[in-house]
Amino acid sequence: MKRNICKTVCLCAVGLIGFIPFSPQAANIVLEKPDMSGGISLGEAINRRESRREFSPEKIKPQILSNIFYAAFGISHDGKHTIPTARNQKNLVVFAIMPNGVYRYNPDEHQLEEISSKNLIPLLSTQDFVEDSPLNLIFVGSDPKYSPLHAGSAYQNVALYAGSVGLNNVVRGAFDKKKMAQELGLKEDEFVIISQTIGYPYK
Repeated sequence: MKRNICKTVCLCAVGLIGFIPFSPQAANIVLEKPDMSGGISLGEAINRRESRREFSPEKIKPQILSNIFYAAFGISHDGKHTIPTARNQKNLVVFAIMPNGVYRYNPDEHQLEEISSKNLIPLLSTQDFVEDSPLNLIFVGSDPKYSPLHAGSAYQNVALYAGSVGLNNVVRGAFDKKKMAQELGLKEDEFVIISQTIGYPYK
């Protein structure tokens, strides 16, 4: 009962405020410049990291959205990715599943490139707590040996960042990966590894 009341309040608040950090009509979402300064210590972030299965529909703020993708697979100060990669392979792709569409993250341009205007969240909602989530990451690879390791590094980076800014997150494999691969238009050698649901807790 409490959750339903909170959900109603949050939906009304989002509607009144009209806070939409990106336009459904835009083919691409140019993310803000990453800003990883400030915040809590790494030790505290590790201590706070946990899987939380409660998500309000509140849209993620633009700067935080940018930082999430930078943490996942952005290009860092040395021109390499923000995660360690075996043999410097770049066989990881991060997709964003949001209510207004599906996007592929382009780390070189630090932007989200629209691949579909569909809402695929219902495809991920094999567990009902996903229904209201504003952001789901899908990690895709092409190397059965190394891509899953890269995905693990990426979602751990995101989980630590999420914990540091008060976002809930949980890593999930309970969804139809073959159907998701079809919707994402993956190449023959690409496969879905896992997903990560992210969002604010109910207030």
